[in-house]
Amino acid sequence: MAPIEIKTGQQIRWMREAGLVVAQIHKALREAAQPGVSLKDLDAVSEKTIRECGAHSNFLGYYGFPATACISVNETVVHGIPDNTVLKAGDLVSFDCGAYVLREGKQWHGDAAFTMIVGGEGSAEAERLNRVTEEAMWAALASLVNGKRISAIGEAVEEVVAANATDQWEAGIIEEYTGHGIGTAMHQPPEILNYRARGITPKLKRGMVLAVEPMLVDGSIETEVMDDDWTVKTVDRSLAAHWEHTVALTDGGIWVLTAPDGGEAGLAPYGITPSPA
Repeated sequence: MAPIEIKTGQQIRWMREAGLVVAQIHKALREAAQPGVSLKDLDAVSEKTIRECGAHSNFLGYYGFPATACISVNETVVHGIPDNTVLKAGDLVSFDCGAYVLREGKQWHGDAAFTMIVGGEGSAEAERLNRVTEEAMWAALASLVNGKRISAIGEAVEEVVAANATDQWEAGIIEEYTGHGIGTAMHQPPEILNYRARGITPKLKRGMVLAVEPMLVDGSIETEVMDDDWTVKTVDRSLAAHWEHTVALTDGGIWVLTAPDGGEAGLAPYGITPSPA
């Protein structure tokens, strides 16, 4: 297994620059994602934001991916290719976005995702799934403060799913797609599972930067890849939600690099204050 890249404080600050670009992409997409807007139009918003920020897309051309953002609607879990599909009120849509900045001859990457309901109001099922997925992400991020190993992330996600389960419903945790390390490349070791796993996982260390990204579904966790070799859908066509942030482990705790406030609001319920590098 390749070693995990450990960053200096300066390198984490460069990654914060990339993370803030991603945050700007998210802001622009939230405002633009309205009923009647096509997914291609939204990718153009992402591309324009990256360009205006003086950054570079880390999605466009990645293994041939043809866009700057993955846009996944309703039953699409991840890696949706923006096309001429037009959003409707009540659609559950996930935006997975990334960018990198060049500093001292190296790329420094940011990667984050969010899910929203188009028009602001959707089905009770969509709203519940989205709420639980976002909660699972923040709990997973918070687990890094006192956790000892990478496995703390999957344990935290499972705990949130179990806490929100009822006799009639429990969110499914996607197992095939995982979080990852990030730094001078978008995808690096370690692989981050969103569920409890047997065996010893890497120890958490200062200087690690991780992309934490639970994906939950409203039904079966079985997925299939479409003919475009990218788009991943639930086999039973149940709804999917996806939340992600890039987070650094710093001397004083954690710093959510892709959140404008460094994670202050999301971590507050856990009694955690972000600690910049």
